[in-house]
Amino acid sequence: MKKYLEIAKIVATQGVRGELRCQYYCDSPDVLCEFNVLYLGKEKRKIDIERSFPHKNIVIIKIRGVNSIEDAQPYIGKMLYLDREDAELPEETYFIQDIIGLTVKDAETGEVYGKVTEIFQNGAADVYALKSDDGRELMFPCIDEVVKSIDVENGEILITPLDGLFEV
Repeated sequence: MKKYLEIAKIVATQGVRGELRCQYYCDSPDVLCEFNVLYLGKEKRKIDIERSFPHKNIVIIKIRGVNSIEDAQPYIGKMLYLDREDAELPEETYFIQDIIGLTVKDAETGEVYGKVTEIFQNGAADVYALKSDDGRELMFPCIDEVVKSIDVENGEILITPLDGLFEV
């Protein structure tokens, strides 16, 4: 599992005091706003966050030491990461990046359906997309009736497909 996880991308400056506009990659903007320390760019350089707050569909952050629009401009396009150890997840909640790539198996027969390639977060339940060994793209809802267990450490998800779920 990766130590550093993408949490946002800096997309623009905000105002003239060095604030930055960030597109967040988490469930809600409030999650990003919980962190006082993040890591910048490919080098994962530690940065201190003075303040952050949701604004429309983005998050505005102020990095300590960045005090003007000129100071802020070099940050545009950079990724922000969190250290996995700084985040406390509720039980049976996982980082999307940890689920991508897991093998999906039938909970009763052990049949392998494929590997998770993408997760769609739309409404009541997440939908997991997977690619089978024969190249088919399949999807299933992440609901209790279907997903029996997620085992990130062993790299698998056990499911019981609903009738007709994977039929063409």
